[in-house]
Amino acid sequence: MQRGWCLLGPLQWTRFIDKQVMVKAGKHEEYCGWLLTVDPVSASMVLVNFSEGRTSVQVVMGHAVEEVKVLQAADQETARRLRTLFLPPTTPILVPHELSRRKGSVRQWLERNRIPVEEQGDDLRVAGVLTITAPYRPEDCCSSNQIILGRIQKLIQAQPGPPETGPGPGPD
Repeated sequence: MQRGWCLLGPLQWTRFIDKQVMVKAGKHEEYCGWLLTVDPVSASMVLVNFSEGRTSVQVVMGHAVEEVKVLQAADQETARRLRTLFLPPTTPILVPHELSRRKGSVRQWLERNRIPVEEQGDDLRVAGVLTITAPYRPEDCCSSNQIILGRIQKLIQAQPGPPETGPGPGPD
């Protein structure tokens, strides 16, 4: 059991990372979860729980922590899940022929919907204010104009067939 949580400091907190802990905070509150990280300024703890395909994240404010008890260390699979929890999904690796086909498909879809688009190397440039990079999905759009960004992303999502994961109704 560990008391004086805020007084420990970052070096000691790392001993608790990737461990399932029981945290007593306040007079009647207890929290249990896998310790993902500790904020070095506030000593706040980020606890993660995995259950039946769901993941929950809870923050316990450092100043409220009265006691921390280690229940168990993470096995390899749990440690991997904790490490990759907040990483962005991986981008599929496609062969050049498939990328070219997807780029052409998105370009045709935008032109069909009367959106000005031109190719700039491997990228598509839309109306001079938005860029779509490979593999040409809605999340591959970049623009400082949030209104245009949102509309083009929705339009690409509505594209029937590839590159989106499922068919959707096309705006015509």
